[in-house]
Amino acid sequence: MLVNNAVYVAGRRAPDPANLEATYEAVREQRGMAWIGLYRPTEDDIRSVEAEFELHQLAVEDAVRAHQRPKVERYGNTLFTVLRPARYLDDIEEVEFGELHIFTGPDFVVTIRHAETPDLTKVRARLEDDPELLALGPEAVLYAIIDEVVDEYGPVVEGLENDIDEIEDQLFMGDPAVSRRIYDLSREVIDFQRATHPLLEAITALQDGFDKYSVDIGLQQRLRDVRDHTLRIVEKGDEFRSVLQNALTVQATLVSQRQNEEMRILTEASIEQNEEVKKISAWAAILFAPTLVGTVYGMNFDRMPELHWYYGYPMALCTMLVTSVTLYLVFKRRHWL
Repeated sequence: MLVNNAVYVAGRRAPDPANLEATYEAVREQRGMAWIGLYRPTEDDIRSVEAEFELHQLAVEDAVRAHQRPKVERYGNTLFTVLRPARYLDDIEEVEFGELHIFTGPDFVVTIRHAETPDLTKVRARLEDDPELLALGPEAVLYAIIDEVVDEYGPVVEGLENDIDEIEDQLFMGDPAVSRRIYDLSREVIDFQRATHPLLEAITALQDGFDKYSVDIGLQQRLRDVRDHTLRIVEKGDEFRSVLQNALTVQATLVSQRQNEEMRILTEASIEQNEEVKKISAWAAILFAPTLVGTVYGMNFDRMPELHWYYGYPMALCTMLVTSVTLYLVFKRRHWL
């Protein structure tokens, strides 16, 4: 669980101690600063560090259990900071969130990672290349780590922005899967806001303690720059959420329009079908009348009215014709024909 263990004296790295006990002794003898890096430790793993640096039990429990929001809390001379680093995974187009806990005291920094990010090796290398900055002590390490976490938000913002651009194209292409993608991306943006909004509050809290804890002017300027960067990222996250909410509204409107268009087409088809049914029914009724008369007289019964009448046949034809013409005129007047 111990991934790095170093002692720094006047901004320069001393020979690496063999174990934690050697680290504690070196800090006391050389009046240096210890920087201990832990990865997903258990309570037993952190017990030695807790006892040596007198870490508060509640803060240690938070650091071991994780699942904390970004925050800054002070326990006596110890500052407990929680950060939520993030990275954008291009292959699956998702944002992966981690968790980083930092204990900073007068002569120590203890970092506890619960994810692969951020890469604290880069932070160490950058600080070791700048002994004057590292000589400023644990606060310089804390600000450098916050700066690295905020810098790693940059690719996340670019990835989310690219996804939103693709969603805008999908919206007007009629892609049925776009609703699900908007929902999933909205959840990622909300998680991103949960990581960045409290971070801005935490940095503001650190700034409020500049005068009380006599923070170096150079560090104050660095943290102000980090805060400005964080503020831009927070504004981007708010913008993304607003765009996605509008996209959902537009998607609902487009779906409603398509449904209305389909209903209109179905209605027009139904009306046309009804017109055809009317015509068919009208002609069927017109043809039914002469067919009925002809059928009756075609039964060839010997005893039928007018069967032996001289004008019986002309009368039957006239009846057929008059009935058909009458029905035609009735249907025509009602616009069935």
